[in-house]
Amino acid sequence: MYRRDLLLAEVQKLALALSRIFGLREEGKLEEANHALDEVFEKEFGILSSDLTACTITDFTLFLTEKEFPADKLDMFSQFLYLKFNPARPEEHTFSIAEKLQLIYQQLEIKHHVINMINLDRQKTVEQYIKLNT
Repeated sequence: MYRRDLLLAEVQKLALALSRIFGLREEGKLEEANHALDEVFEKEFGILSSDLTACTITDFTLFLTEKEFPADKLDMFSQFLYLKFNPARPEEHTFSIAEKLQLIYQQLEIKHHVINMINLDRQKTVEQYIKLNT
């Protein structure tokens, strides 16, 4: 019960951070939003944004295995990572993010048995991006 309450509080904190980042983007404060996003990756998920985009898919798989994020936190991780994904810009950075998103969606589905409509739509977008850019 105590662990569940801690996890719920953590997910609520992440949801507030996500809302804040969306708000900053809506206000046109893109640099501030990107800085806030980088802080969330470092403080809440234990990875620098630069390492996140630069690491290989093998290294990212090891990272996820080591962290053993619960399903809710892994889902939040995918939401934050999706903010970095920009399919309109076919760059190596974007392709790297797409591969990592695909891995997270697979883990959510296979390991945690979590499927939701938002992730299904995003997963299709990511898969299409990967197919078009390989």
